Amino acid sequence: MVRLFCLEAAEKAQLLYTHCMGDQKKPVIFRSFDPRAEFIVTAGNLPHWFQVGAAMFITFRTADSLPKDVLLRWQRELEHWLATNHLPVELAASTTAQKSPRHDEFLNALNAAQRHEFKKLSDRIFHRSLDECHGECLLKQVELAEIAANALLFYDDAKYDLDRLVVMPNHVHAIVQFREGASLDVVGQSWMRYTARQINASINRSGVFWQPEPFDHLIRSPEQFEYLQRYVFDNPKKANLRKGEFLYWEREM
Repeated sequence: MVRLFCLEAAEKAQLLYTHCMGDQKKPVIFRSFDPRAEFIVTAGNLPHWFQVGAAMFITFRTADSLPKDVLLRWQRELEHWLATNHLPVELAASTTAQKSPRHDEFLNALNAAQRHEFKKLSDRIFHRSLDECHGECLLKQVELAEIAANALLFYDDAKYDLDRLVVMPNHVHAIVQFREGASLDVVGQSWMRYTARQINASINRSGVFWQPEPFDHLIRSPEQFEYLQRYVFDNPKKANLRKGEFLYWEREM
């Protein structure tokens, strides 16, 4: 059961989701990002916002999931949008390929509404491209998908709380909330290293398996939480996957 606590308008940023898990465990409360509380922003090719005790939507993808022609198509779509709106087209390549030293300058040419629309468009193209199943799509193999899923589940209820996850052929989506003392930067890298070793050993090869920088998004509202829950659940259907070509898990209700 997912239960929404109704709070006063001033508290709506902190609306709570509680998953009841029976008599043996305490309920897990998934919270929205609180801009008044401490948070951390780091930057690689992507910006990464992190807050202990705030739910996150995370995507890990395989190293071959977005080949050069797909990245170029993503870039061209962004360039078209930027040119149409008379904005610096250089922001497209800085977003999809190598981050430019002038990235912040390009981004600052957009007003708040344009930034929102640009990010929304870029994220939509990114996730659509993943669902086209480029690359070897090795995670279609159940035994390899289980390595990825079981590794994420290993520290559930310890370092973090998982709401749900889906292992797709070339990527993994999860909704997760980190506990005090843990972070995506540390746990995520550990998870990718471990699963890469295990998967490579299973298929008798070596080398890079995951793209090193995950996509992550701090969930800003209860409505967004519910939308992303549906997105994770519906992702295999939207990607036209058959039973046995993906793994899905959600917290017991």
